[in-house]
Amino acid sequence: MTTLSTHVLDAVTGTAAVGVGLTLTGPGGEVLTRAGTDADGRARLDADLGAGVHRLTFATGEWFAAAGRETFHPEVVVAFTVTPGADARPHLHVPLLLSPFAYSTYRGS
Repeated sequence: MTTLSTHVLDAVTGTAAVGVGLTLTGPGGEVLTRAGTDADGRARLDADLGAGVHRLTFATGEWFAAAGRETFHPEVVVAFTVTPGADARPHLHVPLLLSPFAYSTYRGS
């Protein structure tokens, strides 16, 4: 099985994005867990991920609204594949660099 963590950074301020809501869904669209980023903008999602395509949804619109900031993206959905068998990774890290009108993500380590 594979575990998952994330780190969200506000690219405008250069600081951690504290309190971003997260929803992790499995290959069948079922909600596996919900969480929020901590004081360092990080979250470890308590779920063992099986093989298939999963989605990590960041509630960016709510986060920007709470800060009184305009945004173009009401949410960011990052779809990623968990590979089965010998190619499986024991842990995946999906960082998000966020600004009001753009975002970037990658497979971290």
